[in-house]
Amino acid sequence: MDPIFEEEQQHLTETYGQLVGIRDEMLAKMEANSRDAAKTIGDMRDELALDFASDDMTMETLADYESMNRIIDSYNFSSTINAERLRRAVQLLEQPYFAKVSLQFRPGEPVKDIYLGVAGMTNDERRHFIVDWRSPVAEVYYNQENGRTSYKANGRTIQVDLLCRRQFDINRDKLNAYFDTTVAIEDPLLMSALSKQRSDKMQAITTTIQKEQNQVIRHDDVPALLVGGIAGSGKTSVLLQRIAYLFYQERENLNPDDVFLITPNPVFQKYIDNVLPDMGERNPQTRTYAQLMDFLGVQASGQDAHATAESLKAIDAAVVNLKLDQEDFRDIRLGDQSVISANQIRSAINKHKRIPAGPRLFALVCEDLNERLENRLASLCTSEAVHGEMLNLSVEEQSQIFGMQIHPQDEDDFREYAQTYLQVKYAPAFDAIENAEWLRLNRIGMRLLGTQDLSPIEWLHLKMAVTGLSNRHARFVMVDEVQDYTAAQLMVLARYFKNAHFLLLGDENQAIRPGTASFDEVREVFRLTRGQVDECRLMTSYRSTPEITELFCSLMDSQEQVQVRSVQREGTPPRLVECAEEAEYVAELKGIVANAPSEGLTAIIVSGHRQEKRLEQLLGDECPQVMRHEAQLPEHGVILLDLPLAKGLEFDRVVVADASAAIYPENQLSRRRLYTAISRATKQVTVMSLGPMTPLLK
Repeated sequence: MDPIFEEEQQHLTETYGQLVGIRDEMLAKMEANSRDAAKTIGDMRDELALDFASDDMTMETLADYESMNRIIDSYNFSSTINAERLRRAVQLLEQPYFAKVSLQFRPGEPVKDIYLGVAGMTNDERRHFIVDWRSPVAEVYYNQENGRTSYKANGRTIQVDLLCRRQFDINRDKLNAYFDTTVAIEDPLLMSALSKQRSDKMQAITTTIQKEQNQVIRHDDVPALLVGGIAGSGKTSVLLQRIAYLFYQERENLNPDDVFLITPNPVFQKYIDNVLPDMGERNPQTRTYAQLMDFLGVQASGQDAHATAESLKAIDAAVVNLKLDQEDFRDIRLGDQSVISANQIRSAINKHKRIPAGPRLFALVCEDLNERLENRLASLCTSEAVHGEMLNLSVEEQSQIFGMQIHPQDEDDFREYAQTYLQVKYAPAFDAIENAEWLRLNRIGMRLLGTQDLSPIEWLHLKMAVTGLSNRHARFVMVDEVQDYTAAQLMVLARYFKNAHFLLLGDENQAIRPGTASFDEVREVFRLTRGQVDECRLMTSYRSTPEITELFCSLMDSQEQVQVRSVQREGTPPRLVECAEEAEYVAELKGIVANAPSEGLTAIIVSGHRQEKRLEQLLGDECPQVMRHEAQLPEHGVILLDLPLAKGLEFDRVVVADASAAIYPENQLSRRRLYTAISRATKQVTVMSLGPMTPLLK
C-alpha cells in the first residue's frame, strides 16, 4: 500500500470527522438559540408594561422596548453566524478539500501543510484546518511553480519554498487518488474534469483553475481590465471566479447588489445562474443589455448600430452651451389633468438663469417642481372632493393604500388620511419629475445634432448628460462578450455606471455583427472614461478537441494562431459535407438528427432566424427542439438554434448547417461568424452546405 495514500486518507478521515462535528454542533446551537430566544422574548413580553401616563413612564417603556430589541438583535446575530458556519460545513462535506501545498517559510523551519477547499473552516482554536481557495496563500497553488515562489498578503510579498503541490480526487470521506503536479499540461484533475460529459449548467472551475486564468481572477483591482481570450478558454468561468474572489476579498463591504453582470442573452443567464451559489456566494445583478436598457426606459433596437461614438461626443460638446426654450418643456400630467404646466416649468428654469444646462440645473428644477407639487397636495388635503374620493374607495383599495379600512372621525383624521391618499395618487407625477418626463429630450437632441431623428442610445446619452442619470452605487460591472457592443453602447455603460470598475471579456474573433467595437475602440472608450486599461490574454482552449480547435483557429489571424493550444485529448476529425441537391441535404440532416447519440447535446446551428425558419420547414416533423431566448438548455438530445443565441454556449456535437459560399462569403465578418459557430463544439463538428462550400474552409 502507498504510504502517502494511507497518510492522506487518514488526514481526510480526521478532517471529515471535524466537519461532521461542526455540522452537528451548529445544528444543536441553532436549535438551542431558537428555543432560548423564544423563551426570553416571551418572558420579557409578559413583564413589559405599556405605560405612557407620564413622560417618565413613557421613557421607561421605550427603554424596555429598546432593551428587548437589543436582545433580539443579539440572538439574530448569533443565529446568522451559526448558520453561515453550518452552510460552509455542509458544503465542505461534499469534498473537504481539493489540494495541498507544503510550504517552508524560512530555511530550517518546519514545513507547513495547507489544505485548500472551496470554502475555509477553522477549529475550536480558530486555526484554519481548511483554507479558502481565494485566500492569499492559495496563490502559490495556482501559480504552479514548485521551488522558490511568493504570494501577496496585506500589501506585502511573502517569499516561500513550495516543496509539494498535491491534488486530490475526493468524494466526501473517501480519497480516490492523489497527484503531485507542477504545470498545467500535466494537470490530472483538469484532464478528468474536461473528460466529463457537459451538463445543462455551467460548473465552477475552482479545483482546476489554470495559471493564465488565475492571473485574471487574482488581478489587482483596477478601473478597467480587458480580457481577450480564444473560444473555449474559460472566459466566462474566469469571470464568475473573479466575482467570487472579489466577494471574498471585499467581504466586509461588498454587496452583491452592487455588482452587475451584463450577459449576452437570457439562455446564457440560466446556463450560469448556479455557479456562484454552488460556491456559497449570492448571484450579482444579472442583466442582458436589452434588459438594462428597458429598465432605463429605452427600447434597445437595431437603431443603436447607427449611433456612433462621435454622435455621443457631439452631444456632450453641445450640452455645454445648451439653451432651453419654451417648446422644450411639456406639462406633467396625471391622466387628463395637467398637474404642472410647461409655463410653470419654464418659470422654475428662469429662477436659475446663471446655471448652465446639466445635472446641477436639473436637480434644482426638480427640487422646485417637487415643492410646487407638495404645496398643491397640502392644499388638497382639506378638499371635500378628495375626502369623498377616499370614502368611495373599495375596502380592498383602502387596504392597499392605508393598510386597513378607514373611518375618519374628524378633520384631523381626514387630513392625515388625505395626505397618504394623495401621495399614492400623485406618485406618478413625482416620478415624472424625477424621470425628466417634462423635458422633450427628442426635440432637444435633434436640435443639438441637426438631425431629423434620435436613436434610443443617443436619447439615453442626452438624458444622462442633462440630468446626471447614473448608478452611483455599482462598484463592479462585468461585461461578457464585449466584442458584441458598439463603441456608443460601451460609452453609455461607462457613463451610467460612473463609479464602477469594469471587467470586459471577449474574443475579437467572435464579433458576429457589423459595426461593433474593435478592441482598440474598447480600449479607447475606457481609457477616456477610466484612465487606465489593464489587459490579459487567454490563449489555451479547454473546450474543443485539437482537431476542432485547429479548424476554427484556421479562421484567425496567422500571428494569433501560433499562440493557441488545446489541452483536450485527440478526437474525431471534423466532417465537411457539401450537398449539390436539396434532397441530399435534407436527407443528410435528417440522418444526423435520427442518429444523434442519446448522451450529450447536439446543436444544429444556423446563421440567423430566417435560416432557422427555413430549416424547420425542410425537416418538418423531424425537426428537433427549436431554442428560444427564454428557454433553458436540455442536458441531452438535439436542438436547433441560431448563431446569436449559440454564442457563449457549448455543445458536445455541433452541426453548422448552412456553411455555403452564399451565407459565408470570403470576408472578415463571415470569417468571425464561422469561427464562432464551429468553436461551440467540444467533441465533434460537422460543417454542411447546400451548394458550394464557403471558400473560408477551402
